[in-house]
Amino acid sequence: MQISDNAAIVTGGASGLGGATARALAARGAKVFALDLPKAVANAEAVDGVTYVEADVTSAEQVQTAVDTVVAAGAPLRITVNCAGVGTAGRIVGKNGPHDLDTYRKVIEVNLIGTFNVLRLAADAIAKTPALDDGQRGVVINTASVAAFDGQIGQAAYSSSKGGVVGLTLPAARELASSGIRVMTIAPGIIDTPMLAGVSEEFRAGLASGVPFPKRLGRPDEYAQLAVAIVEHDYLNGEVIRMDGSLRMAPR
Repeated sequence: MQISDNAAIVTGGASGLGGATARALAARGAKVFALDLPKAVANAEAVDGVTYVEADVTSAEQVQTAVDTVVAAGAPLRITVNCAGVGTAGRIVGKNGPHDLDTYRKVIEVNLIGTFNVLRLAADAIAKTPALDDGQRGVVINTASVAAFDGQIGQAAYSSSKGGVVGLTLPAARELASSGIRVMTIAPGIIDTPMLAGVSEEFRAGLASGVPFPKRLGRPDEYAQLAVAIVEHDYLNGEVIRMDGSLRMAPR
């Protein structure tokens, strides 16, 4: 499917994986709507072809308003990339007692329910977009993590949320096939995003040393490159692609 002249929604689009993806799609001629929280939008870098929209992915009303804005802009909505997410660490039973339930609930709400919320509302709009010659209408790309498969000690909440995204992929692809919508998931390894901005170079080098090859952290632009390839490759559907340099996480 071509990217140019189509509208794209990218959540978490003000920075990190989402920011890189928004820029990559815009560079290829898409009319990109980058959804993010107000503070992130306020600090976002201006990019030609990218319109920033304030929206919390966990809010049905805010995401529906954002989708309506995209549809009203005129270009057919055919691309959605879910990058919004949060990470937290905490043991199920730690020194201070059991894992905080509200923290667990928040991670699930943003990473899993937020992803599903955008998927369902974007798919509803894409399904109303005129079909292309091959019957295709669009594609939704979700973001999981290698933690969905190799969750470490302290990642119970994060791994649960990302495992849910993995489990969502195939049933969503099967169901939305009748509407000409593909569903794919990318499971990144350790990516050099703003979430790692505060760590030391020594710690960063330690993370990189565990990657078999290439022995470095992944880059957001590499995620964006893969997302673009998925959009353009019409026979990719219902699959989770690991982007991790063959990393398999140790227990801790």
